[in-house]
Amino acid sequence: MMRWVLQALLSHWRRHPVQAICLLVGIWLASALWTGVQALNTQARSSYDRAAQLFTEGSQPMLVSPGGQLFSEQDFVRLRRAGWPVSPVLQGSVLLPLGDGERRYQVMGIDPISLPSEGSLAGQVSSTDSLLDFVLAPGRTLLASDTLQELGLEQGAVVTVVDGDSLPPLQAAPGLPPGVLIMDMAYAQQLLQQPGKISQLLVPADFAAMAPALPEGITLSWEERSEDDLVRLTNSFHLNLTALGLLAFVVGLFIVHAAAGLALEQRRGMLQSLRACGVSLRLLAVALISELLLLALLGGSLGIITGYLLANALVGDLVASLRGLYGAQVAGVLALQPSWWLAGLGMSVLGTLLAGASSLWLALRLPVLAWARPQAWHEAQAKSLRRLGALAIVLLLVAGALLIWGDGLLSGLLLLACLLLGAAWLLPWCLHALLRLGQRSARGPVSQWFWGDAQQQMGGLSLALMALLLALSANIGVGSMTEGFRMTFIGWLDQRLAADVYVRPENPQQAEEIAAWLDQRDEVRAQLPSWQLPLRVGGWPSEISGIIEHPLYADTWPLLDTEPRVWERLASGEGALISEQLAYRLELQPGDSLELNTPAGPWQLRVLGRYADYGNPRGQVLVAAEGLQQRWPDQPLSSVGVLISPNSDDSQRAEQVATLVADLQQAFGLASNRVIDQAALKRYSRQVFEQTFAATGALNILTLGVAAIALLTSLLTLADSRLTQLAPLWAMGLRPGQLARLSMWQMLLLATLTCLLATPLGLALAWCLVNVVNVQAFGWRLPWHWFPLQWLQLIALALLAVVLASLGPLWRLARSGPQTLLRRFTQDA
Repeated sequence: MMRWVLQALLSHWRRHPVQAICLLVGIWLASALWTGVQALNTQARSSYDRAAQLFTEGSQPMLVSPGGQLFSEQDFVRLRRAGWPVSPVLQGSVLLPLGDGERRYQVMGIDPISLPSEGSLAGQVSSTDSLLDFVLAPGRTLLASDTLQELGLEQGAVVTVVDGDSLPPLQAAPGLPPGVLIMDMAYAQQLLQQPGKISQLLVPADFAAMAPALPEGITLSWEERSEDDLVRLTNSFHLNLTALGLLAFVVGLFIVHAAAGLALEQRRGMLQSLRACGVSLRLLAVALISELLLLALLGGSLGIITGYLLANALVGDLVASLRGLYGAQVAGVLALQPSWWLAGLGMSVLGTLLAGASSLWLALRLPVLAWARPQAWHEAQAKSLRRLGALAIVLLLVAGALLIWGDGLLSGLLLLACLLLGAAWLLPWCLHALLRLGQRSARGPVSQWFWGDAQQQMGGLSLALMALLLALSANIGVGSMTEGFRMTFIGWLDQRLAADVYVRPENPQQAEEIAAWLDQRDEVRAQLPSWQLPLRVGGWPSEISGIIEHPLYADTWPLLDTEPRVWERLASGEGALISEQLAYRLELQPGDSLELNTPAGPWQLRVLGRYADYGNPRGQVLVAAEGLQQRWPDQPLSSVGVLISPNSDDSQRAEQVATLVADLQQAFGLASNRVIDQAALKRYSRQVFEQTFAATGALNILTLGVAAIALLTSLLTLADSRLTQLAPLWAMGLRPGQLARLSMWQMLLLATLTCLLATPLGLALAWCLVNVVNVQAFGWRLPWHWFPLQWLQLIALALLAVVLASLGPLWRLARSGPQTLLRRFTQDA
């Protein structure tokens, strides 16, 4: 009997192939967008895991300089002689040619003999043959196979660094993280021009747990790093991307819900006949669920394939975003992993069952004799909409409570979910109220029919309009945040990058020579040397910068809140300025105390103020150069900002800057990345910004496209029933073309009202993103900007999508002949 019931149910899709296509399209789109996002996130987390397991399977204890700078390898020698099982590592970066451009890769120098045995790297150089090849000339550069593929090179290839030496021959090795070039310590020191220097000393975990005191004269400090360091920085990025993918998934399920509900309503006579033939309610429910499962597996399989193609197209933007924002190395070649394939199929099945469950539950709760009565279905649907409206009010109240008392990123995302779903479920109520107001002001029978028929169509179009509301509000919210970030970021760049040229000397001697050379140049107005070094503040990866006193900082530095006489007190060494991110993470305010670990001991500083540092997840500390040099006496000069004499002619000034850059490169043999003019640095920063939001922008456009498809599917599935409703009007004298135009105006009316309601919802979403989610995720707050022109563009795009979605069904209506309409009128009568 089960087989016969399934055959009867599936016969509906053979008679209504458009409905079947619409249902499969909904499942396909929802699964594709969700699977694509999960594939991207899985790719990134796989890269993080490979990086975390490079030296050990868990947290890695290590000895580092208190300030995080390089130190002498003699400390390694002394500790080994004292019986400490330490292993040195030197880290840096180089530019390699990649296609038509360049890309920065991380270099890691190791000592294979003393390397810990529990990590994935130890197995690559453990055998005698591989050890000799790795150490003896010409050496080996180990890298991940996907990195070798990204470079477009073969095994054994020799690559020349941009403006530098050549790498040892390349050799792919399994289990290595992407974007990392591993070589013997001697080759790394030569390549990075750091002879006799190392970054850290690895220590086995069991020895570190009971290690004695460090020998006298060694000022290194303990530090423990694990995969949580990078995961903690990037987790907010992936969570936001997952939320966007989930939004697209929900919008796709609206299509499924609409198509499944309409199909069930159209089969009410068939369901009553099956019950009359002896099919039990339980068997009928199982058959309907089995039908949904078959459709979910088919549509989900198509969605997974499309999701892989989508992820493959967006993986380059994701990699650029993670590298630009966090310095995270992620493979640029997408790997097929069964985990996200199975997860995507599971989400497809679960989503389809949830989307079809409400209609199925509605049908099974009706009395058997009421199944074939349309009025009973309409009453049940009206009750369902009232329950959704009540639930919407509850969700909006929960959103208000989360806004007042919520804390953390998850709370912020729940706030967005409650706000969006609550507004979407409240949409039919709002539209009904607006349409009733229009009907009261209507004059004439056609006008009254126009408003009344629009209300009647809400039952079939409400889900598609909800999808349009969600997609448009998400585009307005995310677009407003992105545009506001772009405007703020460009203004912030103009403040922070106030010098005309930035020079990074290769060594202290060259720094002195460059300073003397610049003093002889007539066009140079001032030099602004600065010293930067990495350190950890309160457990957070940060950077400290030392600057000299100069009016340029007071005129341009983007301060948020400060104590009085901030620059005077900073120059005297009384305190420090900290970035907004660090202040948020450590809960510091101006006037609080900040302690830094230095080679000379703890350094107590007063927080003099906070400054904006957009797009940087790491903390920043700004101090006087004199105080930094006292505590890090061996720290070399990091960069010099060069100010050009004022010139009213911008073109002449640009020519002076270009000439100075060329002369510096020629006089000191500096690489192109060591002498950068302000304009080039701003162009690069803006390029990173655009790449960062490319994946997000693409997903936004896709959600709006899914909403348009949802509207199209609803119109296609309602096309037959619309002929029955419009046939009496034709019989009273209205031509099919007039009916089509009236229907088009109805669709534009409903879509316009939805867009008008989506605009304040999108603004509320933008406010929550800027003031709640962004602060919890990244630690900095953006100014909130208004972009009315952008809203109008998005609304125009949405209305265009509505018109395009309506053309097919309305063209069919306009082409309907008298025979078709007469037959519909006769059947309805």
